[in-house]
Amino acid sequence: MVAKSKSVSKKSKTKRDILLDIDFHDTSEISVPPRLIDQVIGQENSVEIIKKAALQRRHVLLIGEPGTGKSMLGQAMAELLPNEELVDVLCIANPKYPNQPRVATLPAGHGARKVEMDAEVAKKSGNKRFIISLAILFAIIGYALIATAGNIQNQPTTLLMAMFVGFFIFFMLNQSRGRTEMLVPKLLVDNAKREKAPFNDATGSHAGALLGDVRHDPFQSGGLGTPPHERVESGLIHKSHLGVLYSDEIGTLEMRTQQKLLTAMQEGKLQITGQSELSSGAMVRSDPVPCNFVLIAAGNIETTRNMHPALRSRIQGSGYEVYMKDTMKDSPENRRKLARFCAQEIVKDRKIPHFSKDAVEEIIYEAQRRADRKGQLTLRLRELGGLIRAAGDLAKERNEILVSSETVVLAKKLARTLENQISDDYADDRKLYKIFNTELTKVGRVNGLAVINKQSGIVMPIEAEVVPAFSRREGKIIATGQLRIIAREAVQNVSAIVKKYVGKDISEFDYHIQFVGAYAGIEGDSASISIAIAIISALEKAPIRQDTAMTGSLTVRGVVLPIGGVTAKIEAAVEAGIKRVIIPIQNEDDVKIEEEYRNKVEIIPVSNFLEVLRASLPVEYHYVAEKYEELAIEALGVDTRNKPKN
Repeated sequence: MVAKSKSVSKKSKTKRDILLDIDFHDTSEISVPPRLIDQVIGQENSVEIIKKAALQRRHVLLIGEPGTGKSMLGQAMAELLPNEELVDVLCIANPKYPNQPRVATLPAGHGARKVEMDAEVAKKSGNKRFIISLAILFAIIGYALIATAGNIQNQPTTLLMAMFVGFFIFFMLNQSRGRTEMLVPKLLVDNAKREKAPFNDATGSHAGALLGDVRHDPFQSGGLGTPPHERVESGLIHKSHLGVLYSDEIGTLEMRTQQKLLTAMQEGKLQITGQSELSSGAMVRSDPVPCNFVLIAAGNIETTRNMHPALRSRIQGSGYEVYMKDTMKDSPENRRKLARFCAQEIVKDRKIPHFSKDAVEEIIYEAQRRADRKGQLTLRLRELGGLIRAAGDLAKERNEILVSSETVVLAKKLARTLENQISDDYADDRKLYKIFNTELTKVGRVNGLAVINKQSGIVMPIEAEVVPAFSRREGKIIATGQLRIIAREAVQNVSAIVKKYVGKDISEFDYHIQFVGAYAGIEGDSASISIAIAIISALEKAPIRQDTAMTGSLTVRGVVLPIGGVTAKIEAAVEAGIKRVIIPIQNEDDVKIEEEYRNKVEIIPVSNFLEVLRASLPVEYHYVAEKYEELAIEALGVDTRNKPKN
């Protein structure tokens, strides 16, 4: 026999604990580390790997959720790379093979000077040629005038011929002057003003921007065309030579581009050619251009499936793969780190006032809420930074010297996500048309709870009806509402529970389950207890309290399992007018609802199906739950007969 579980009824806490154990007035008193690597929060393992990778120039693949610090780690690695002599890259004309421009490297800062010197030499040479051609023109015309001085009849014809010859020579000499100026080298990569290793973000770049390209030339004849070396454009891989190339969602790159990126990583250099076969640049192919970069590739788990196998193998063979955490332990030390994060964001933004200690504690509380797990703090710090900036903007508008906790609470409503706004409108529409009830009781109808994302919940009514089976052989469970794989499997699991607890032949009936208004589809198993209660209610003709909503998964033996998004679901229920919410007992400590909701809802933690049934039925119908006591003891090994009744 298992010991009794907690009471099924529990009021929300009304007082929040002190979250920070350090004494400060506002965030201006918190020092911000100068190095980016020291500003990274909660990713200690990733930071250590980045330090090792920077020291040995290793590639790194960062896998994790958006906003967990992947790009920041990439920038930090650029700061940590050992100092090396950066170079400028020049593209030089090849007189013998014009479509094969040469490439030369010079120490950083020398490339621009080389181009200026060659341009000056070409300009002086052109000026001399211009003066000589002008002198020849005047000499020919002068000679023609002197030669025909005594022959007035032939003078006009001779003069015109002399002018024609003179202008022809003048034009030809000056045309060669233009060609001389066009042969000046082109500066492909300029590191003259760079003191640290370069960092380039190649996220979303097309092949030309990443690998380099050759511009199309519509004028390719008659002396009007641009020399091939002038049309060569360097890519981000070349600009990242001896530095860091960062690419988020690297799996979205075309396979051909990934193959060339792999070649560049292996060889440390890559030729530049036209990326389009329809362009005249496709005929141009430069000498190999240096591109000895460190690749920081980022993405989510799906990214690894879309990566070229050889590219990932290259990273594994000469680098590291790192999984970025999305939560960290809720400890005093990590709370202090979040306080420092607030100070960092304010210093970076430079447009918002500092936060008071109470405001920082409100941010930490929001980090607890968004973690959606007990004893954890969220590491999706980009979203948290958005809240900090929204609170700062609001404080600026209200002429506050310091951002207060009240301002942060208001900013949460101001900076709601798109999903939050959609769910609010969704709930308003349902209230208006009374799609769900929050009063009295009803047979076969349960108020379930769902989430659009972890931060936005909605009330999802579920109805069940039991009718004679259409088939003589067996009854069926028919669920509608665009259920996806996990949701369909959850319905099958619930059918096992119903068969076990009802204790009689139910093959003569069909069970219809409807997710009311689920036009966008249903995924997940958190509606399991709602489905089971709705079916039992329909079978037993026992009404369900409509002031109660519920969420939780079920095993086939009737044990309630934890689910995600519990805080968002409870707040959505309160917004809809629900007074009681049934949740898995394992999620009890995950609940971090806002102050305004705490006295408006009763939270009922449950551990098994019988407790759910008892909590959802009116007192006068508790006999229905008592019918299943013996089966519950057999299935669960738990004696539920002495449970308190609501």
